[in-house]
Amino acid sequence: DWSSDVCSSDLMPASPTPLPEGYPDELPAVELREWTRENYAMAFGLKLGEGQTEFVAENTASLAQAHFHEEARPLGLFAGDLAVGFVMLSVEDVDKGVVWIWRFMIGAQHQRKGFGRQAVGAILEHARGMEGVETVKLCHVDKPGHPGPFYESLGFTYTGELEDGERIMSLDLKD
Repeated sequence: DWSSDVCSSDLMPASPTPLPEGYPDELPAVELREWTRENYAMAFGLKLGEGQTEFVAENTASLAQAHFHEEARPLGLFAGDLAVGFVMLSVEDVDKGVVWIWRFMIGAQHQRKGFGRQAVGAILEHARGMEGVETVKLCHVDKPGHPGPFYESLGFTYTGELEDGERIMSLDLKD
């Protein structure tokens, strides 16, 4: 019986991952890792902060969507063995020199600890390693509390364009 191999407890973490000793200051820098059969349940344990659900989809929805969109590249954001966030890139426009940050989130319990800045730095390094990519773009909902100021502080600028009603921001990797 195929169902005996997988239990629902295998899919959802029973409780949040305990924070490691030295958290957050002594953890290694954030790096991107593939989600695998062994670690993808950690993505489910990363929850958005209060009021953030109108800005980004839950990770479960993003992983499901990635299954049906060949241009999607869902990646984990890890500080050592601790999953601190989730990013989904879109490589649909790589032939035009652009990679999109389609989804980006840092788990609520890990926010305001520097992981977001480290994560964007790791994403930009990853993009620099992609052949022909010169620009990273993203878009965000234009509502109070939006992440635009965070991205501006990292060098992204508004293009003046909209994507499905969301404001597009861009960062030139050649600068």
